[in-house]
Amino acid sequence: MKDTIISLLERALEDLQRQAILPSELAPTIKVDPAKDKAHGDYATNLALMLAKPAGLKPRELAEKLVAALPDSEAVSKVEIAGPGFINFFAATDAAAQVVREVLDGGDAFGRSLTGQGQKVQVEFVSANPTGPLHVGHGRGAAIGDCLCRLLEATGFDVTREFYYNDAGAQISNLALSVQARAKGVTPEDDAWPADGYRGDYITDVAKAYLAGETVHADDRHVTAKADPDDLDAIRDFAVAYLRREQDLDLRAFGVAFDVYFLESSLYRDGKVADTAKRLAEQGHTYEHDGATWLRTTDFGDDKDRVMRKRDGDYTYFLPDVAYHLDKWQRGFTTVINEQGADHHSTVTRVRAGLQALGVGIPEGWPDYVLHQMVLVTRSGVEVKLSKRAGSYVTLRDLIDEVGRDATRFFLAARRADSQLTFDIDLARSQSNDNPVYYVQYAHARVCSMLRKAQADERPFDHELAMDNLALLDTEQEKALLNRLARYPEVVERAALAREPQQIAQYLQDLAAEFHTCYNAVKVMVEDDARRNARLALGLAARQVLRNGLDLLGVSAPEEM
Repeated sequence: MKDTIISLLERALEDLQRQAILPSELAPTIKVDPAKDKAHGDYATNLALMLAKPAGLKPRELAEKLVAALPDSEAVSKVEIAGPGFINFFAATDAAAQVVREVLDGGDAFGRSLTGQGQKVQVEFVSANPTGPLHVGHGRGAAIGDCLCRLLEATGFDVTREFYYNDAGAQISNLALSVQARAKGVTPEDDAWPADGYRGDYITDVAKAYLAGETVHADDRHVTAKADPDDLDAIRDFAVAYLRREQDLDLRAFGVAFDVYFLESSLYRDGKVADTAKRLAEQGHTYEHDGATWLRTTDFGDDKDRVMRKRDGDYTYFLPDVAYHLDKWQRGFTTVINEQGADHHSTVTRVRAGLQALGVGIPEGWPDYVLHQMVLVTRSGVEVKLSKRAGSYVTLRDLIDEVGRDATRFFLAARRADSQLTFDIDLARSQSNDNPVYYVQYAHARVCSMLRKAQADERPFDHELAMDNLALLDTEQEKALLNRLARYPEVVERAALAREPQQIAQYLQDLAAEFHTCYNAVKVMVEDDARRNARLALGLAARQVLRNGLDLLGVSAPEEM
């Protein structure tokens, strides 16, 4: 319907340009949006307000000329001018109802598009240090990142999911020392416990498995413990593999998988960090000061220069980040999206500056970032802070065990990434209309129940009869539901391009609300075969779009609740 209205407006513009009412060189982008108030029609445009100045007319005068120039269309029942010059369009019932046919014909593919034209996109997300269980913040990153990948794939992009393991550096050393201490019988309460050691019960699990000589099978490695508490290197290798396997299991339970696991250690092993440092020096962007090597990131928009290599000869974490992203570019990813926690905000400018300093043709503003804010978990209105196993934070597994995968994914993806999120465990577990995931899934289950009743009453759905009588979907509630269904493809494309999965969650809540309102107001199982089947078809279309949208969020669509 929206495309039809845009086409009508384009033809009206051409007519006004032929009449010299509008300059011939004008080529405006025509914006048509769903009307906010149903009394004002189904769609509206501000085109007359946009073009009034170049036309030398008052907006309302131009609106009148545009409306007069609109070609006749069976898809539009009425056009009105409102306020200073908004043009409102009322969809004809027959035209609006055809979305039911489009949805049922499209099935699982309805809403999908080829917008991306196969363009390669790499999305890096989660990228948790293998030093402990995934916390709820990692869970938010996993939900947003995975949903974003699903959205991009649904709009025709060729997506690669990547997980970057920081398996080198001080944190890994602290992990190894913590496991070694436990293996030797030292506890966090002892004076001999490492100053920056990890204190969660999971460290005890790792130490026991190491002393038992267990073999760990992670996604890309198999490590057998040496069971020697004095071999710190062996402990390090085993602990990293053990915790990587645990994170893999948590992500699998969350319905998240990756195409590539990239190890920070490989950047050092393959000489990519050293090569990057050399390249930056050759480009003339480094200097020595106080025994350290600095990069002039201020030449590329940073607020101050950054240390690349410390006095002791070790590289700062900033340099391997640049080397890693250079590797992404060299792998052919012209579009890269990093989904990370808001604590990475300070690294955005410096990484981009470092990439510019390399002088290899990487465009400014590359890569892209989606940064999510913290998650506050509450139960009975009180913040939940600790997990005994993790020692200092709420784990992703805690949430999945408490409320299930569906609710966890929906809640973590349903808000803008840059907004703080309060995860209410009581609400997520409730079976009420206040629980958004329950409310949406219940709409899907309700349609399934409706179809089972039709079958039980020996009045099964007749597709052909329904398609011949879609014009009977003429009540106010049915029209509202039809219009909501018609917006789905646009919402998917807009959410993908804006990189905002929460738009899908909000759309599904709005669609569920329209469906429940229609279900409560309009009786489906009427005696009139034509009307009953048209209404069953509308329910089937709603069910299909609900299922398609839930799939983009990685949430199930139950048939019974």
